[in-house]
Amino acid sequence: MITPAASLPQPRASLALAIFLLPFAAFFLRLGGAPLFDVDEGAFSEATREMFERGDFLSTYLNGENRFDKPILVYWLQALGYLLFGPTEWGFRLPSAVAGVLWSYATWHFARERFGASTALAALAVASTALGPFAIARAATADALLNLLLALALFDAWRHLESGRRAPLLRSFVWIALGALTKGPIALIVPGTVSLLYCASRGEWKRWARAVFDPVGLVILAAIVVPWYAAALAIHGQAFIDGFILKHNVERFTGTLEGHAGSLFYYVIAVPLLLLPWTGPLFGTLRQIRGDLDTGVRRFLWIWAGFVVAFFSLSGTKLPHYVLYGSTPLFLLIAVHRNELRRAPLHLLAPTLFLALLPFLPLIFDALAASAAGNEYYRAQLALALTEATPEYYLVVVGGLLAWIWLALRWNAAAWMKVGAAAVIQVIVLAGVVAPWAGAVLQGPVKEAGLLARKTGEPVVAWRYYAPSFSVYRQAVTPDRAPTAGELAITRTDRVPASGVDILYRKGGVALVRKLPD
Repeated sequence: MITPAASLPQPRASLALAIFLLPFAAFFLRLGGAPLFDVDEGAFSEATREMFERGDFLSTYLNGENRFDKPILVYWLQALGYLLFGPTEWGFRLPSAVAGVLWSYATWHFARERFGASTALAALAVASTALGPFAIARAATADALLNLLLALALFDAWRHLESGRRAPLLRSFVWIALGALTKGPIALIVPGTVSLLYCASRGEWKRWARAVFDPVGLVILAAIVVPWYAAALAIHGQAFIDGFILKHNVERFTGTLEGHAGSLFYYVIAVPLLLLPWTGPLFGTLRQIRGDLDTGVRRFLWIWAGFVVAFFSLSGTKLPHYVLYGSTPLFLLIAVHRNELRRAPLHLLAPTLFLALLPFLPLIFDALAASAAGNEYYRAQLALALTEATPEYYLVVVGGLLAWIWLALRWNAAAWMKVGAAAVIQVIVLAGVVAPWAGAVLQGPVKEAGLLARKTGEPVVAWRYYAPSFSVYRQAVTPDRAPTAGELAITRTDRVPASGVDILYRKGGVALVRKLPD
C-alpha cells in the first residue's frame, strides 16, 4: 500500500534545513585534502594544465601527446577552477563538486514536484551521501558533470512526456548536447533509449519520434555540439576519429579497454556497493517494482535504471562508475518507498559493516603489502598504510562507528532516518580522514617527488612509469622515455637498476633518480 505523501511524517524545520544544506558538506568538505589520484584525476588535471602551457584551448594533450579520451567541456570547466585556485586539487576538483551539488538539487526539485517536500528531502539525502556520487563528485574527472547533465535531460524529458509542453523538451536537447561535449555519444544514447523504451511500453512510438526529431531541438543540438567536434576533426583528422570515436567509444563497448573487464553480473554487485549506506533501502525498493510499473513516472524511473544496468552489463569495458548514470532514479525510488521498509534491523547492517571496516583498513593494507597479491609497486605503496594512519584517523573512524552504534540502538526514529544518520557519519569520516589517508598512501610519494622535481628546475622523464599527477605537481610536461646521462627520471622502485643511477628520492613504490654517465 502506498502512503499518501501528505500523511507521511514531516521533518522538523531545523532538520529539513540541515538536510537541504547537506550537498555542500558532502562535496566540499576537505575537497583538496587528498592528492590527485592516478590515473584518471592526474590525466584530466595535467591535460587541463597543459592547455595553459600550450595556449591551446581546443585540443587536449597529456605529457605532450594527443589525449582523445574525452571531449572538451570538462577541461574548460577545470580551466576555470585553475584560474580561480591555480593548479591545486581544489581547483581541478571544483567542477565536479559543483556538479554534485547541482545534481542533488535537481533530484530534490524533481521529487518535490511529484512526490512532495518530505520525499524530496529524502531523495536529496540519498543523492548527496551515497558512496558512488560522493566519490565521483569529489574527483577531477568528467563523471559527476555527465551525471548531472543526464539527470537534467531525463527530468526534462519526463516533464515533456507528462505535460506535452515543448519548453522542457528543448531544454533536454541543451543538456544532451552539453553531455555530448562532456563524454560523447553516451549522452545521446541514455536519454534517447530510456524515452524510447518508456514510449514503447505505452505504444506511443509516434510521440517519441516527434520529440526526438523536433526540428528546433535538433538545431539546438547541432549548434552546441558541431563547432567543437568539427574543429577537432579539422585539427587532428583521422587521429581524432581513431582515438576518440573508435578507441574510446566503439572499442570501449565492444572490447575490454585498459584491462577493465568484468562478468555479466558485475553491476549486480557494483550497484549495492555504490549506494552504501542505502543498500538495505535499495533492496526494499526493488520489491516494489511490480506496483511501480503501473504509475507513469515510477515506470519511467525503473526503465531508466534498468536500461543503464543492462546496457553497461553488455559492455566489454566495465568500470563501477558507469552504472551511476542510472543511479538518479534509484535515489528517487528509495525516497518514495522509504517508509515501507520491513525488517528494519537488516537495513542497518550495511552501514554498520562499512563503518566497522574503516578502523581496520590500515591493517588490511599492511597485510596486502606483505602478501604476494598484486604487483610489487602497489605492495610498496600499501606498505605506507600504518605509518600514514595518524591518531586523528583512528579517533575519527572509531568515533564515527561508536556514534553510529549509539544512534542505531538508542534513537527512536524510522529506519530510513537512521540510515540517513549513518550516511552523514559516512560522509564526515570518508571526507575528513579516510580519503586524505588513502591519498597519502597511494599518491603521497608521487606528489612529494613531483614537488621535489619542481624545486630542482631540471627536465624530468617518466622511465617505464605512468603517473600523470607527477606532471601536475611538477608543473611541466614529463616525456615518456629512458633518461640520458645526467637527466632526472621518475620511476618505480622495483624498476630502479642496481647501478648507474643516483637516487634523489625514494618512498613507497616511487623513486626519483638521476642517470649517471656510463
